[in-house]
Amino acid sequence: MRALTVDPARAGSLALTELPDPVPGPDELLVEGLAIGICGTDREIVRGEFGTGGTLVIGHESLGRVISGPGFTPGDLVVGVVRRPDPVPCAACARGDFDMCLNGRYTERGITGIDGYGATLWTVPAHYAVRVGSPAGVLLEPASVVVKAWERLDRFAFFDFDSVLITGAGPIGLLAALAGVRRGLDVHVFDVAGSGPKPDLVEALGATYHRTLPEHEVVIEATGAPALVARLLGRRLVCLTGVPSAEVVPVDLGQANRDLVLRNGIVFGTVNSNVRHYREAAAVLDAADDAWLSSLITRRVPLSSYAEAFESRPGDVKVVLELA
Repeated sequence: MRALTVDPARAGSLALTELPDPVPGPDELLVEGLAIGICGTDREIVRGEFGTGGTLVIGHESLGRVISGPGFTPGDLVVGVVRRPDPVPCAACARGDFDMCLNGRYTERGITGIDGYGATLWTVPAHYAVRVGSPAGVLLEPASVVVKAWERLDRFAFFDFDSVLITGAGPIGLLAALAGVRRGLDVHVFDVAGSGPKPDLVEALGATYHRTLPEHEVVIEATGAPALVARLLGRRLVCLTGVPSAEVVPVDLGQANRDLVLRNGIVFGTVNSNVRHYREAAAVLDAADDAWLSSLITRRVPLSSYAEAFESRPGDVKVVLELA
């Protein structure tokens, strides 16, 4: 099989490598790899900025076609779950909540400790595979992050709300807006892009696009931009999904603390997802307009030009690397 390998401790090590075909265990699926989505984490790994040393097959946003295995039919389109519980396990992993691992000893396919899905063949335990209805299922991993964000917003919200602000019109932000519209909310999306596909993608949902930051009390933050996060700390309910850069920005923590206390404010972070989030996200994608989902994928790159998929280009929303 062909696989995209990288040494996360060494910049510039990304390569297309011939590896032995995987042999599935009795409880595993053998899957033909069709595509992987590329995100900021993948680019950090390729730049040698994230992860530990050793050869890793990259790719955590997967899409494949089942060849064989229990519980599925050959030809089914599937996505593999990313995270695996730690072997100790911690109290969260022991009860199945491995997305909330307490000691950080989990592994993640294509990110840390375990090979990913960036290969023309891969295996996955059947209980870590989720069936999807169309090639837009390559968006399932970011959609699962969004589903988890909404689940936790519902848990923490102590007041009724009918509108939400999404900051950032990348894949996470747009999928969060999709889920918000599906809930019947008045959805507002803030992004700095004045041209390109983002404003049209937001408006096609029936949401409102802003280039100046509106005043809303419920926010899903999807940029990871430290300066923007600092401006949101005084809002009443803020979910952080973006992973920040190393940028240092001044923050008036005293004022943020005062605002949070006097408003009974909650700021929380969320990352990765459990199997149930993937399954719920599959239902969200299945109910969405396929043409709109497909328009999120603004660049498709063939495997022969794999390095181009890891470049950031103006106008990119979601880049997908085609494996087949």
